[in-house]
Amino acid sequence: MSLMGELWAFMRERKKWWLLPVIIIMVAMGALLVFAQGSVLAPFIYTVF
Repeated sequence: MSLMGELWAFMRERKKWWLLPVIIIMVAMGALLVFAQGSVLAPFIYTVF
């Protein structure tokens, strides 16, 4: 959790708010790949990438 705190402090101090949507999308895509790995939908999700 310290990584998230440091990232938040960096964005707040340096006014890099444009990084927030990029990070959210990257985390969401990573979570989608991890959770779909063992499901029936995995072949369909992997064709998107």
